[in-house]
Amino acid sequence: MLFLTLRLSRGAALFITLGLLAACALPRMGPNKSEIFAGSVLREGDAFILTVDDRVNAIAAVAPALGFTAGFLNAGELGADTVRAGDTLGLTVFENVDDGLLVPRGQNTTVLEEVQVDGQGYIFVPYAGRILAAGNTPEAIRRIITGKLSDQTPDPQVQVRRLAGGGATVSVSGAVNDQGVYPIERPTRSLIAMLAAAGGVAVEPDIARVTVVRGNEKAEIFYNDLFDSPRNDIALRDGDSVIVKSDSRTFTALGATGSQRRVTFESQTISAIEALAQVGGLSSTTADPTGVFVFRNEPEEISEQLVGADVTGTQRVVYVLDLTRPNGMFMARDFAIRDGDTVYVTEAPFVQFSKAIAAATGSLNAADSVSTATGI
Repeated sequence: MLFLTLRLSRGAALFITLGLLAACALPRMGPNKSEIFAGSVLREGDAFILTVDDRVNAIAAVAPALGFTAGFLNAGELGADTVRAGDTLGLTVFENVDDGLLVPRGQNTTVLEEVQVDGQGYIFVPYAGRILAAGNTPEAIRRIITGKLSDQTPDPQVQVRRLAGGGATVSVSGAVNDQGVYPIERPTRSLIAMLAAAGGVAVEPDIARVTVVRGNEKAEIFYNDLFDSPRNDIALRDGDSVIVKSDSRTFTALGATGSQRRVTFESQTISAIEALAQVGGLSSTTADPTGVFVFRNEPEEISEQLVGADVTGTQRVVYVLDLTRPNGMFMARDFAIRDGDTVYVTEAPFVQFSKAIAAATGSLNAADSVSTATGI
């Protein structure tokens, strides 16, 4: 009779446990594969779910569009002695006549000190008029003044020198070893040379981004790309601001991985395999290698290429990577992770089964303990 009662108690406990498991979901890391696929547009969901292959990789592998515009690329090098608005010049005029235009009687030279370049870039020289000085070298200004005075006095000789205004400068700030304001001199007329003068970048070159601000224009480039083409080593201009910062792109890793966290890009490009490696790879005890997913919001033009149909606006796309397929590892190696992506690895089906068995076993053990305590 006692044996029958114990069997009934264990049966009742098992019945209650199974009922609870049926009514309540067991703890888990996130949705399983079936639940993710249930969100497909083919099942009245709002996401396009695509298995990654060579065609998908070719369309989805879009790198950040960084680089200099034509205005930056086509600017010629600035001479170190170029005159700017606000500079102060000194002029000396020699005349070979006794009664010259500018030279006092009995002398053969006159000095015009502190001739300031106005805000529009001009200076005024008696008998020569307004002369455009900004953007010209002292030698070019000398030739212009000489030409204008030659019509009024024979064989004038002119000297032009800069008295104040130390020349063009560039500010270099951010992740460099020596921030500051640097003059544009003969060795530092281009971007790479100026960064070297500032001590070089203070972060890993692979994740350094360089921004150049010139008036209302701004352009950004990866530091390593500066060396890919001579054209990227742009000529600098007075007043340019050069800002170096670390790459701010991130992705999020969730599910059955070595760690679940937000991850900063460690290189200019990151593949799905590299992204998984950065978080410790797949969990050897819980991960399902057939269920690696990448969640992303794709712009309209890319979405249309992926699905082969017209869409409107940004679309939710879920990329599926099955690492167990013959080319699965290659597909994951070629799949490019982008800023804002979520990489999610599902749990293997047996994990939930094991959890259910463990929960049921634990409940039966608890029922046995209750029976023993009550003497049943």
